[in-house]
Amino acid sequence: MNFGGQQDAHDDIEFNLIPLIDVILCLLIFFVVTTTFQQQALVRIDLPEASADATTMNSDSLEILIDANGRFYLNQLEVLQSDPASLREAVQAYAADASREQPVTVRADAQTPHQAVITAMDVLGQLGFSRISLATVRSGEGG
Repeated sequence: MNFGGQQDAHDDIEFNLIPLIDVILCLLIFFVVTTTFQQQALVRIDLPEASADATTMNSDSLEILIDANGRFYLNQLEVLQSDPASLREAVQAYAADASREQPVTVRADAQTPHQAVITAMDVLGQLGFSRISLATVRSGEGG
């Protein structure tokens, strides 16, 4: 009987990696499932710096005017309805063969609802226009 004697020197210590792999796999699945892959549609707008010089408008540029009641005008022609679908149809009809790189100016009255301006910019972004400018007047000029 060997009660306090030597242990067998040939026993190897072994690490069981299966529980570690299970935990890492569960974490990986958790992070993949909880990550959102939805990309937000963004419209990049380069805001111009204020200057004393007025910029000239190109003849091929597109202008959307929004009055205080939220009605849209496309190059001085009124869009019949003030919903996004009507504005989209009007812009598509007006700029059907034009390049989406042409400049677009959005002019809004000071009393225009903010939603109307955002609707116009959203429609232009969905149609692929990338050169969008917001027209303003210098303070002191008035309307």
